Amino acid sequence: MNRRWLETITLCAAALLLAPACKKEQPSAGPPAAAPAARLPATQRPAIIFLGTSITAGLGVDLSQAYPALIEKRLDSLHLDYQVINAGVSGETSAGARQRIGWLLRQKPAILVIETGANDGLRGQDPASTKANIQAIIDSVRARSPGTRMVIAGMQTLPNMGRRYLEEFVRIYPELAETNGLPLIPFILEGVGGVDSLNQADGIHPTPAGHRIVADNVWRVLEPLVTRR
Repeated sequence: MNRRWLETITLCAAALLLAPACKKEQPSAGPPAAAPAARLPATQRPAIIFLGTSITAGLGVDLSQAYPALIEKRLDSLHLDYQVINAGVSGETSAGARQRIGWLLRQKPAILVIETGANDGLRGQDPASTKANIQAIIDSVRARSPGTRMVIAGMQTLPNMGRRYLEEFVRIYPELAETNGLPLIPFILEGVGGVDSLNQADGIHPTPAGHRIVADNVWRVLEPLVTRR
């Protein structure tokens, strides 16, 4: 484990504790393409809910610059009829996310992206407890809204709890994805954490440019779900 990687984990995880563009393809030569179908009103579109912490909430940037809003713009540019709901709460633990999942499921979302647990790691909570909370969220979704597809967003934690703790924490996300047959974003802050130019003055929260990279990380996993519908 190199020093740079540890610094990346530290900065990314601290961001969660301290807080209370898709290029259009050029048309090919040939007959003109058919006009896109009329879009549904926003309130009638299937919802994509982003359940998350300060990274999802977009702390320190305008809400329109946070990665969920960038995903929504990409969907709109592709004429994909979805509405995006940013359900990020700064500083929230997996237990808090578990408590409010029932309320969020009243929307009967088409897709739920689950980004939670990093604040548990910062507080030294048992990784087994964090894993159980996220599993309970998954179980609740399947029981209350069986048509909802889910995506797990992986996260890292500080190394100061020891190597064993770090390894146990990091395994939470791929293990949950494998056990439940869910798509996984390996590390939602890949390419952003620890990069000064992509974080705000505090060095821990992504800038608008950082959120664009986060949106790319999410889109790589989300795209097959939204284009397959």
